[in-house]
This record gives sequence, structure tokens and C-alpha cells, in this order.
Amino acid sequence: MLLLTALSGIAWTIVYIDSIRIGFRQKTYAMPIAALGLNIAWEWTYAFRDLTSPNPGLQAWVNLIWALADVLILTTFFRYGRSEFPAVVSKPLFATGGVVIIVTSFLLQWLFIVEFPLDTKAAQYSAFLQNLLMSGLFIAMFIGRRGPRGQTLLIATAKWIGTLAPTILFGFIPGSLFIIGVGLLCSVFDLGYVGLLIWAKRDPSAFSTT
Repeated sequence: MLLLTALSGIAWTIVYIDSIRIGFRQKTYAMPIAALGLNIAWEWTYAFRDLTSPNPGLQAWVNLIWALADVLILTTFFRYGRSEFPAVVSKPLFATGGVVIIVTSFLLQWLFIVEFPLDTKAAQYSAFLQNLLMSGLFIAMFIGRRGPRGQTLLIATAKWIGTLAPTILFGFIPGSLFIIGVGLLCSVFDLGYVGLLIWAKRDPSAFSTT
């Protein structure tokens, strides 16, 4: 179980590091803002909760690393993201919309905790549902940008592995049909996204905007 936790932690850390790298390098953001907002809410909430508990485990420290990385990814969104939207979206409207998404994400995360106050379902259910959303949004981002700008095969592959490991840990091992189902759906979308990026790498002319 520790091995799967470590594998997930390493894989998602790679996702975040490469998202930061490609975001600043290409002057864009590498993670859709709705997914990023939910990630920020989840990781800061559980990093704070677990690190203030009497015996924080490995996942608590992993959550803190991810939460700090989120700040840099969010920086790329606010710094470069305005150019991804139509001209009708002014800078103040863009910034306000980003803040609203972050605040809403925290409220949704806390509602999960209120609904499941005494067990781990709040963390697990919210994590897998937002993971599924992210899987779909990555594909939507590829389509919206008409290619792989701001995206990498490393991010896509590490995202798939980082989700598959907890699917085994929290789904297959204890026998949770909900987590198994959502986790497998994530894999379907993640592998589809990997396929799109491989296609773009092998045939870049198909995505040329010139």
C-alpha cells in the first residue's frame, strides 16, 4: 500500500512540475482552471487537516508538496491565461472568474466533508470525481487549442499512472465499486488523451495553425 501511495505521489508531482515548466516556457497554463481549482481546494484542505493531526502520514506531506505546486500553476493561469479567452472577457472579468472558481471549489470540497464527516469517503469520492473531470477537460483543452500547446506526453502519462495507483489502492483492494468505476473511466479518458498527444507528436502538420 505504501508503494502505491508513493507511486501516485511521484507521478502527480511529475504532472505538476512539468505543468509549471511548460506553462512558463510557452506562456500559457497547462491545467484547465476548473480542474486546477478543485485540486487546490482538495490538496490545501487535506494537507492542513492531516498535517495538524497527531500522526500525519506520507500522504499528508505529499498533499503539501502538491498544494505548493498548485500555487505556481495558478500563477501561470492568472499571468498568461487571459490570452486563451475571447476579447469580450476583459482582464478584470477574467481575474474575477478565476477567483470565483477557486472559492467555489473550496465550498464544494467542504460540502463533501460535511456530508461524510466521520470517514474517508469525502476525500476519496471528491478526489476521483474531480480526477474524472480533469481527464475530460484535458481532452477538451487539446481540442480547444487545436493541438498540444501547453501540454506534454509526460503530463498525460504521469496523470494516468497517478490516478491508476489509487484506483488499485482504494478501489480494487477494498472492493469499492464506485472508485473502481470512476477510476477506470479516468483511465479510458487518460489513455485517449495520451493517444491524442502521440498523434500530435507523430503528425504535427495536422495541428499547424499556419
